[in-house]
This record gives sequence, C-alpha cells and structure tokens, in this order.
Amino acid sequence: MWTLSRREITRFLRQRSRLIGALATPIMFWVLFGAGLHDSFQTPDWMAGATSYRAYFLPGITALILMFTAIFSAMSIIEDRHEGFLQGVLVSPVSRSSLVLGKVAGGVFMAVVQALMFVGLGWLMGRVGLADDLIFGVGAGQLALLVLFMTVVAFGLTSLGFMLAWKLDSIQGFHAIMNVFLMPMWLLSGAFFPASQSGPLSWIMKLNPLSYGVAGIRRLLFDGSAGRAVESSGSGPPALWVCFLMSAIFAVLCFQGAVWQARRDRVHVQRTGTRGRTSKGSGGHVN
Repeated sequence: MWTLSRREITRFLRQRSRLIGALATPIMFWVLFGAGLHDSFQTPDWMAGATSYRAYFLPGITALILMFTAIFSAMSIIEDRHEGFLQGVLVSPVSRSSLVLGKVAGGVFMAVVQALMFVGLGWLMGRVGLADDLIFGVGAGQLALLVLFMTVVAFGLTSLGFMLAWKLDSIQGFHAIMNVFLMPMWLLSGAFFPASQSGPLSWIMKLNPLSYGVAGIRRLLFDGSAGRAVESSGSGPPALWVCFLMSAIFAVLCFQGAVWQARRDRVHVQRTGTRGRTSKGSGGHVN
C-alpha cells in the first residue's frame, strides 16, 4: 500500500504541468474573481471574520485545490492501465482495498499539502499588509483540525475520482466527466455564493456533499465564528461537527464504491490491458 502511495506522490511531483495546474488555476480564479466581484458582492452577516468577497472566496478556492489535486491524481489509473502496471498489481496478492487505499492516500497527501500552501499564502498576505481583509488566526489546535478536516474531504474526492477513472480508457473522457459533473459540484458548494442567496438552488447546495467541505473550511479559517451568532436561525453555514460528519460519510461511501469497482471490474481491466499489449505487439510486425 505504501509503495503505491509513494509512487503516486513521486509521479505527481515529476509531472510539473499537473502540479502547477492544480495550484495555479485555482489561485488565478481567486485573484480574478476576487477583484471582479469585490464591489458587487454583499458579505453575509454570519461571515463575522470576512469583510470582502476575496475573504469569502478563499475557503472555496481551498476546496477547489483539494478537488483538482485529488481528481488529477486519479487520472494515473488510466495511465497505469495503458502502461500495463495496473495489470501487474491486479495479479499480485495485494487486496483490492489495499490497492485503492494506496492510490487514494498518495492523492490525499498531495491535495492537503497544496491546500495548506494556499492557505499559508493567504495568511501571509494578510500579515504583511497586502490584503488586510485576509487577516485570520489559526492556532495550533485549529490548524490540526483544519488538516484533519481537509484530509477527510480530500479522501472523499480522491475516492470519487478513482471511481470515475476506473471505467475510463482515455484522459479525454476523464476531462469531459470533470467538466460536466465535478465543476458544477464545486460551483454549487457555496464557494461562489452562499446558499441563503441562491434562491431555488439552495436545496441542491444543501444536498451537495462538497458544500459541507467548504463550510467546514470556512468555519475553521475564520475562528470558527461564522454563523455562531445566527446558528439558531439556520441562516449560517452548518455546524462544524455536521460538516465533519457529512464529509466523513461521503468519504466512506466513495471509498467503498471505489473498492467495489476494483473488485467488480477486475476482468474488464485485465482484458483492456491484454488488448493494449496485443496491439503494441502486432504493431511491430507492420511492414
């Protein structure tokens, strides 16, 4: 299991374009949307620790970095299938749960590290005076909770990516699913706008598991005070324990689904790998 995790981390670090894309694209979104919507966005009353749209948007971008890194790491499954590595793992005595856990753990580690880098960037900007609206305090205990919570969220997202990538044979197909399914999942998570200001979309946002990830990060970053004064009225984000519970349930369900996929489609993967090796072999005899 740990060998697979190290392999995932090493591969991700070597592919600099993927490493930069998972971090640079969300930061670009944060800078551009934060500047463009600064004057038109009305900060909700329950956002006691945030005074601008840039501050409101920061937890959403943190969740986007978790999702991008976690989902991109899942694309390695498609590459492993084409290279024949996955077939070698499947015929080894490694259990399917260990296979999934090893692949997922590597993606989770990189996702949390990059998300912490972004949060640290926001904290530093606030401390040096580049962004006075980003001043937030993160103590040792709060930081530990933040790391734990982001690990749970990233675990669920990476497992979800594993499920989606397992049945696919091309990177292009994976990108299509990401644009159609995963990006709307993030857009309707409360990252761009709160559920209280979304009208009929509010119920969809409440059913979206990523909404609890964004809300939990927002609470932990801004002293956990977001919505404390209006919690009883229900206008603020969910309580932190609710965010933990819902994110953990999502992570467990996605992981179990990924393990089920790996066990169910063993024959499919072996057949695909055999077909790929046969094609390569036949290609060598063409005159």
